Amino acid sequence: MQFQLNTDSHIQGDDRLAEIAEGIVTAALGHLVERLTRVEVHLADVNAAKGGGDDILCTIEARPEGMQPHSIRHSDADVEAALRGGGRKIRALLESEFGKRSAR
Repeated sequence: MQFQLNTDSHIQGDDRLAEIAEGIVTAALGHLVERLTRVEVHLADVNAAKGGGDDILCTIEARPEGMQPHSIRHSDADVEAALRGGGRKIRALLESEFGKRSAR
């Protein structure tokens, strides 16, 4: 599985953040990682310098093998919380989609 992290100009997207993001998201996905070809994570600071609650937007796009890409959006107070919440949402979405396919 390929992992890609993208950030806006208000979040410093260095190698350390990429490692943290990959660790959090792949841990949240668990065994589903084996069924994915690529995961893209986009982080944006919606309010920039103004601050405020839930101003970090995490968008995760997962590309399951042989299926259309699926994506979610999750806002939270800081980067790690946004990644954890986004990881939970994408896992729930993928489990639902894989479950529908196996039921057919």
